Amino acid sequence: MSRFGLGALHARLLTLKLWQRLILSFLCGALATLAMPPWHAVPLLWIAFPMLLWLLEGCRSGREALALGWSFGFGHFATGLTWITHAFYVDAETHGAFAVPAIGALAAAFAFYIGAVAWIVNRIPHEADGLPYDRTPTAAMRALAFALAWAASEWVRGWLLTGFPWNPMASVWTAWPAMIQVTAVIGTLGLSCLTVGAAALASVAGPAPRSREAWLIAGAPLALLALIGAGGWLRLSLSTPAEVPGVVLRLVQPNISQADKWRPGLRDQHFLEHIRLSTTPSGRVPTHVIWGEAAVAFALDRDETRRRMAAAVAPAGGLLITGVPRAAATGGDVEQVFNSMLAIRPDASVAAVYDKVHLVPFGEYLPLRGLIPFKKLTEGTMDFSAGPERATLALDGLPPFSPLICYEAIFSGAVTGPPAGEQRAQWLLNITNDSWFGDSSGPHQHLAAAQLRAAEEGLPLVRVANTGISAVIDPYGRVLGRIDLNVKGVLDAPLPAVAEFRTPFNAAGQLIPLILIALATTVLIRWIRRHGKRSENRL
Repeated sequence: MSRFGLGALHARLLTLKLWQRLILSFLCGALATLAMPPWHAVPLLWIAFPMLLWLLEGCRSGREALALGWSFGFGHFATGLTWITHAFYVDAETHGAFAVPAIGALAAAFAFYIGAVAWIVNRIPHEADGLPYDRTPTAAMRALAFALAWAASEWVRGWLLTGFPWNPMASVWTAWPAMIQVTAVIGTLGLSCLTVGAAALASVAGPAPRSREAWLIAGAPLALLALIGAGGWLRLSLSTPAEVPGVVLRLVQPNISQADKWRPGLRDQHFLEHIRLSTTPSGRVPTHVIWGEAAVAFALDRDETRRRMAAAVAPAGGLLITGVPRAAATGGDVEQVFNSMLAIRPDASVAAVYDKVHLVPFGEYLPLRGLIPFKKLTEGTMDFSAGPERATLALDGLPPFSPLICYEAIFSGAVTGPPAGEQRAQWLLNITNDSWFGDSSGPHQHLAAAQLRAAEEGLPLVRVANTGISAVIDPYGRVLGRIDLNVKGVLDAPLPAVAEFRTPFNAAGQLIPLILIALATTVLIRWIRRHGKRSENRL
């Protein structure tokens, strides 16, 4: 499409009826999903976001803008979260009928975040207001407001109603580790803001297709992204890969389908398969063996016979670390059930226990149990209980680490526990069971979140999944070794050492990106006010 064609397209979009713009907005939201893992078609953002901003220029009220933004968000989340439907079909007879309504309701709720973003952008003067305005600076202001509001919505989505910060816009870059090095300073939130802003500023070329100034504004962010990539490449090229001496981890991926995992007649067979894989000879001698989330169906902390069988795979001086269901009982009655990580020594004693803190709503517990017409998705009738707090574990033969179970790894700035004594975490261990999501985009997107956590924190991250993707990730977000999705096997790998220098994000967390976003917002508001006064003076 020529640059002159952009002007014609922009003008045509302003003449569309509302229902036409709603459909087009939905399609743009779905298009933006293709920039996410595992597709990484990032250039499509330079179509989706400018189109949305051009569509918003035709809005004559905040309500119209809210509807357009909501439609974009619904298309984006409905397509980006389709992997969730797989969990409902694991037990199709019980939950299958709720799959489509559940994903529809979830996408509709999250779409209001983007609706709010569009409502904010609509507050800035535009075509439908019928007032004189400078096209290029106004379009630039609206694009920057869109990026800042989008980043704010990602931040709120990360904690409101327990939070679900899945698929932040920064995750589009995880296929190129050089691009995510900047998260060591500005975090995932900052990179999301830069990414949205860069793509949204391309919209400036629509209202003024013959303006050299407009094309410079649209192109400048590409130079910034190139600079970020070059800086990231330089950082990676100067980083010296290092390993923790004397530590070799064996990651065990049994590839057991979720439909079979909890069948009573197969539970012992699955347990023995874990043991077989753990003791398979290889070229390297492991010092520690790691199984995934809820790897076995038995409460090994209470089942001494099976715990001794499991302990036999723990190397001398090392440990078996595994996910297990754990029950707390009083007087023979089970009062609480936990999704836990257990560290077992070769003598079958329990070295440490970590109970999952951040539970999955509707999966591990029902927040509105009296109103929900189906059982929770996970096995059993009781809700899981949350553990007391994040932790840092200092265990036999290992540097201190922070344990993460399942989607606890997606929460930026909230993956490390308090120091163990005077030692802060030197690595992250994420055990998960992505078999719930089959051969979908979900496991790939979950892995991308783990890469972002490693790069942000400057900490290596080891990820062990039942059906994949298991991986060893260095403190720069690079995947050093992996077992692909739906593959049975083991990976023996050294533990990468922590980054040489502590990252600013590890020290300050979300404070840095939030301050930068607040400062940018303040500058933008002042610019908008000055521009508004100049427009009034022309009347």
